[in-house]
Amino acid sequence: MSDRTADRVAEARLLFDCERLTLARRLRGLRKNQLAQAVGTTPTAIGQYEAGVHRPAEKTLSRLAIALGVPVEFFHAGRSPVTLDSAHAHFRSLRSTTQIERDQALAYGRIATDIAGALEDLVEFPAAELPEHPVQPDEIAGPGPVEAARLARKALLSGEDGPVPHMVRLLEGCGVIVLILPPSTERVDAFSIGAHPRPMVMFNPAKGDYWRNRFDGAHELGHLVMHADAEPGSKVIEDQAHRFAAEFLMPETGIAGELPATADWSRLAALKASWGVSMAALLFRARTLGIMKESTYRNAMSVMAARGWRRQEPGPAKPLEGPTMLTRAVELTAVSGIDRDALADRARVTRADLDLLVPVRARPALDG
Repeated sequence: MSDRTADRVAEARLLFDCERLTLARRLRGLRKNQLAQAVGTTPTAIGQYEAGVHRPAEKTLSRLAIALGVPVEFFHAGRSPVTLDSAHAHFRSLRSTTQIERDQALAYGRIATDIAGALEDLVEFPAAELPEHPVQPDEIAGPGPVEAARLARKALLSGEDGPVPHMVRLLEGCGVIVLILPPSTERVDAFSIGAHPRPMVMFNPAKGDYWRNRFDGAHELGHLVMHADAEPGSKVIEDQAHRFAAEFLMPETGIAGELPATADWSRLAALKASWGVSMAALLFRARTLGIMKESTYRNAMSVMAARGWRRQEPGPAKPLEGPTMLTRAVELTAVSGIDRDALADRARVTRADLDLLVPVRARPALDG
């Protein structure tokens, strides 16, 4: 070990922040026993390091950094004391994912907060302003979610009752951090965090479905508008967010006159293209608004299932609505002389994790 490396490790041990070890372990999706095996120690010792009971020796600290793919400086105190856990995040279903998977997704949300914070020191972001319309978490069939969606449309879309042009751009325009989760978290559905300093929406990387992604975005907006104080994870508040999304993307005053009472597939395909929602969502909306009978709806869904349309609806694929706020901010800082390596240092994240969360934007090929 060179003198320079030895000095870095000694400094990292002196400035060791136990929560940064927990963060790094969760980023890599590891259990304590897996990390212990990788560095040649015990799960109890890892637990003691993470609890701040003991500080790892310099040799152990170097092994931890190597096993977790971070520089030893990562274990210095981070930019802010924000801690994210499942109590802060509205996960779609707690049963379909493990705690390790949710912890990993939240760990990426945590370092995204640090990246955004480092960028905000250098560039100006839109103000974090969202309308608020709290809905009681035990309201099962009341008007709260629809009222909240109408309030949000009035505030964010000037009350217009037509299609939402770009769901992700709308979120970012309200100062929401929008990110695509890394592939390692593909089992985690879209989720949102209303924590300060900025709300955040994280999209699933594996769906690849333009229409479902837009609905996910509206669903998470519903949580941010309605559920600032609600305990995440209940079936009732997830249903409320679904009802919010349906009214926000397909407002009754704008779409009721266009929805068919029968399974008119050509009509549904045209509405899908103009409103930016799936045919399945349009059928469900027609049913909930009383335009389509229950039996007609069920028959239509059976036809969709038989034709394989529940997995992939007919029609050309469309690229997802991608986030650009952080990407543009990174590009602006590069113009001012702060490259990605320097930005990663400022945010106290690795360059690899920065590139995962804020990918380098491909430049268009030049005509030759």
